[in-house]
Amino acid sequence: MAGRMTALELVELALDDGSFRSWDRPLGPVEDADVTAARQRTGLDEAVITGEGLLHGRRVAVVACEFGFLAGSIGVAAAERLVSAVERATAERLPLLAAPASGGTRMQEGTVAFLQMVKISAAVTQHKAAGLPYLVYLRDPTLGGVLASWGSLGHVTAAEPGAMIGFLGPRVYRSLYGEPFPEGVQVAENLYRHGLVDAVLPPQALAGIADRALRILLAPPVEPPLGEMPPSEPLPDVPAWESIIRSRRADRPGVRQLLRYAASDVLPLNGTGEGEQDPGLYLALARFGGVSCVLLGQDRRTQTDVGPMGPAALRAARRGFRLAHELNLPLVTVIDTPGAALSPEAEEGGLAGEIARCLSELVTLEAPTLSILLGQGCGGGALALIPCDRVLVAQHGWLSPLPPEGASAIVHRDVEHAPELAAAQGVRSADLVADGIADLVVPERPDAADEPEAFCRRVGRELERELAAMLPRRRPDLLTERLRRYRALGTTRDRTQAAS
Repeated sequence: MAGRMTALELVELALDDGSFRSWDRPLGPVEDADVTAARQRTGLDEAVITGEGLLHGRRVAVVACEFGFLAGSIGVAAAERLVSAVERATAERLPLLAAPASGGTRMQEGTVAFLQMVKISAAVTQHKAAGLPYLVYLRDPTLGGVLASWGSLGHVTAAEPGAMIGFLGPRVYRSLYGEPFPEGVQVAENLYRHGLVDAVLPPQALAGIADRALRILLAPPVEPPLGEMPPSEPLPDVPAWESIIRSRRADRPGVRQLLRYAASDVLPLNGTGEGEQDPGLYLALARFGGVSCVLLGQDRRTQTDVGPMGPAALRAARRGFRLAHELNLPLVTVIDTPGAALSPEAEEGGLAGEIARCLSELVTLEAPTLSILLGQGCGGGALALIPCDRVLVAQHGWLSPLPPEGASAIVHRDVEHAPELAAAQGVRSADLVADGIADLVVPERPDAADEPEAFCRRVGRELERELAAMLPRRRPDLLTERLRRYRALGTTRDRTQAAS
C-alpha cells in the first residue's frame, strides 16, 4: 500500500502526543547481513517495537510490526521481544493494543522461528485469561503465521482499508499453483463481509475506536441508586393473541432502538470471527448507565428485510458468550424473532446443533446473564438465548415453540385456532412470569410502538438495575442458582389446573 506508515508513526498517531515510552532493550550485533542491512535502513534493531503510552489519558501497552524491517517477519528475537511485552502488560494489568504488519515467519531462521507463534499465542491467551482487553489493528499486509496467531486473537479486531490480510501469501500461491490468487479475497473489506473483522477504518480512526472499546471494557461500574424495587404497576389483562398482533407491528422498537435510546456507549462487533456473518444477530459491547456488558440481540429489522436468521447468527451469539467470559462482563441477550430459518441451508449449516450448543454454553456460562424478551419469541432461535439468571419480558413479548398459526396447523390442521391455542399454551408475558420462565414484565403504555423512546429507556433502566444487582454476586453462586432454576422449571406447576 502506497504511503505505508511506519510502526512508530502509527503508534504515535494512536497515542496521546509525546506519551509513548519504549520497552525495547537494545539488541546486540548480529552476523546476519540481511538483519544488519534492515537495521541500517530502518533505524530499528528488530521488526517489532513495544512500549506503553496514554490513549485518551488511559495507560495502554502497544506492540507493532515494522514492515520495512524484513517485511515485518517474526524470528526468535522479535518473538522474544513481543512475548516479553505481552507478559509485562499482563503483569501490570494494562490493556494491549497490537498492530501487526508482516509477511509472517522469518524464513531465514527456519522451523525454530515458525514455532515462535506458539509462545506468542500462549502469552496473548494468558493476557486475555487475566480479564484484560486485547485489541488488534490489522495493517497492510498481515499474512501467514502472524495472522494465524496473535493477529487473530483480538477481543475487538479492526483492519486498515484495502489491507491485504490472509494466511497464504500471493507469491507463494502463484509459485505453488502457477496462477495468481483470486483478487478481492484477501482484502480487509472482504474479511469484514465474512465476519472476520469488526471494522475497517483508517489509522486516523484507530485511537477513537480503541478508546470507545476501553471505555466500555475498563470503566468501573457506577452503582445506580438501587434502593427498593418500585411497586409493580397493575397491568391490563391483555389476551395472548392481542399481544402477538402488537409484537408484529412493523414500527415496534427493536434492539437497535434499545441501544440508541438506552445505552450510554455502544461498540458494534461483526460476525463470528470465524468466517461467517448473519445480519439477524446484532453483537456489541455496550454500557447501560454505569454498567458495561456484552450484548447480543436478534434484529427484527434485518430478519424482515433480509431474511430469517440462520445458524451463523447463533455462532455469533456464542462469540458473545466467550467475550463475556473472557472479559468478566455481564451478558445481555435480546430476543425478538419470528423464528429461525427453515431451509436446506440452515439444516446443512447445523441449525439444531447450534441451538443445542447455545443452550449448553449459556446455561453454564460463568458470568452474570440477563435476557430481555423484547417482542416475538418464536421457536428454537428464541429458546437458544433464554436460559439466563434473570429474564425480563416486555408486556407484549411472548415465547412459543412455534408461531401460533403453526401450532394450530399441527393440533387442528388449520390456522383459525391460533388465538385460542396461544392462550392455552401460556405464551404471553403474564403467563411466563406465573410459570417462573420470566421474572419481570416491563410495561408498555399501551404499546411500545406508540412510545418507542420512553419504552426503550424504561427497558434500559431495568437492565441497569438488574445487572447492577448481579455484579457483586459470586459467579459460582449465580451459576448454581441458574442451574437450579432451570432444573426445577415446570416441576411445580399443576398443568391440569393451569389448563382449566
